[in-house]
Parts: sequence; C-alpha cells; structure tokens
Amino acid sequence: MSGWAYLEDFLRYLKVERQVSPHTLRNYGLDLTQFLDFLEVDLDTPALEEVNYQQVRAFLAHCLKTRGKTTVARKLSALRTFFKYLQRQGVLTQNPAKLAPSPKVGKNLPHFLTVDEAFHLLGQTQGDEFAPRRDRAILEVFYAGGLRLSELAGLSLEDLDRKQGVVRVWGKGAKERLAFLGDAARQALGAYLPLREELLLQKGRQGEQALFLNFRGGRLTTRSVARVVEKWARLAGLSQALTPHGLRHSFATHLLEGKADLRAVQELLGHASISSTQRYLHLNLDYLMEEYDKAHPRSK
Repeated sequence: MSGWAYLEDFLRYLKVERQVSPHTLRNYGLDLTQFLDFLEVDLDTPALEEVNYQQVRAFLAHCLKTRGKTTVARKLSALRTFFKYLQRQGVLTQNPAKLAPSPKVGKNLPHFLTVDEAFHLLGQTQGDEFAPRRDRAILEVFYAGGLRLSELAGLSLEDLDRKQGVVRVWGKGAKERLAFLGDAARQALGAYLPLREELLLQKGRQGEQALFLNFRGGRLTTRSVARVVEKWARLAGLSQALTPHGLRHSFATHLLEGKADLRAVQELLGHASISSTQRYLHLNLDYLMEEYDKAHPRSK
C-alpha cells in the first residue's frame, strides 16, 4: 500500500477513533502531505517502509529554512504520531522520528488581562441588537468557563444548562468536561438566546443546534469567533492584542491569583497534565512567595 493510502487511513483513525479537532486534523494532514511530497520529490523514496532517521532529519532541516521552530516542532509531532500508528498496524518495526530532536521553542505565554481590564472589556459590549448581545455572551462564556477557541465555537444548544449554570464542553481528544457559568455569563446568554431564536425563524433554520450563530443562521467558525474577541479588545482600547487563548489565560490567572487550588484549575481547564497548568503560575511572584511562606516549615 502506498504512503498516501496509509495517510488516508491514519487521518480516518484520528477523526473517528481519536476524535481530534478539525484544526488538528487539518494540520496533521498538511504536515504529513508535505513529508510524503518531500520523500518523493527530494529523496526519491516513496516507500514508508524504507524511511529512516536521517530522512526525517533532512525533512525537518528543509522545513526550518522557511518555517518557524514552533511549526517545525508540530510537524515532528505529527510524524511521530503517524509512525507510531504505522508500528501498531505492523507496517513499521520502529519509529524513525522518535529520536529526532525537537527544535527548541521559547515558551511564550499569550497576553492576558488584569481583572480591571477584563471588566472593562466585558463592559464594552452594550446594545440590544443581535451582534452585541451575541458577542457579549461569547466573551462572558470565554472568561467564565476558560474555554478553548475550538470548544466555544463547537458548543451546541443541548450542551447548555442555564438552570445549573454549566455548559458541557468537548475538549482535546473528545474529552468531556463541565465548565461553569457565573451570573454574568448566564445573564448574557439569557439576553442573547431570544434573538438567536428570532434569527433562526427569519432564516427558516429552526433546527440549527449551534449555540453561537452568524447572520445567516449557521454556526460561527473559529476564525469568526476570534474576530469577535479582536474587535471588542480593539474597541476597549487594550494596549496589546488579545486572542481567545488570552481570555482563557486570564481565566486561569485570575483563579490562581484568587487562591484557587492548582488541581482544581487543571480540571477546569481540561488539562491532561498538571505541568500544562503550572505555566499559569509564571506571573504572580508575590502569590508564590505567600504560598511558600504559609506552607514551608523553614520559611520563617
């Protein structure tokens, strides 16, 4: 079977069994397509069974000429996952990408808001029309629940329980968790949902289940949601660019500054590893020193 046929099987496996996000599926498909093209055109080695460590290194070096280290690190991750899948299928006896070193990538954290900036941003979205009410609900749910961009864009009406103040979220690897909605988020959704129903009635799309809609009555894309965040951050006069991940970062930061337990924040963020959550402890040295002084027997 050709490398391209193995790639189709692998992408089907990611979509059906691993249930990765469309964004991840698209990136893996792109990265592995580039690798197979590189084998055929540059190395004249189309058979995956013949791929070795040196050829993987040659591909990564080729990518580094035109791509940043973060992108190349992602491509290496895609290759490792692909080859591991082929090992399980009995196609390969070893993973030629396993020992390839990852490019050293700086751990740059996204811009986050202070509590005052967050309140200022959320206070900008005033208005009784569909767009400002929808946008206010988007920002409030982002900040209240600490959602990823793909998670928020993927929300459906059935995921929402306004009475309990929770929303069911499907995270990475189709892992389910509950995100909590404070009073402000519940009120924003309460103001938005009637206008959502009016729009669907006008467009003849009453069966649409997506929670956040565009003006045609369809689901907002991740890019459209990101534009909503960028628009209101700009109108709020925030000094630095704010992304949806910046709102998620703000959520985690403000919880930790408010003395939330790190393990609880890990659950709320949907992190598989506590090390992912620990990145959010970067900023508040006073908080860390206070925790140290309270807990360490020799700190006094």
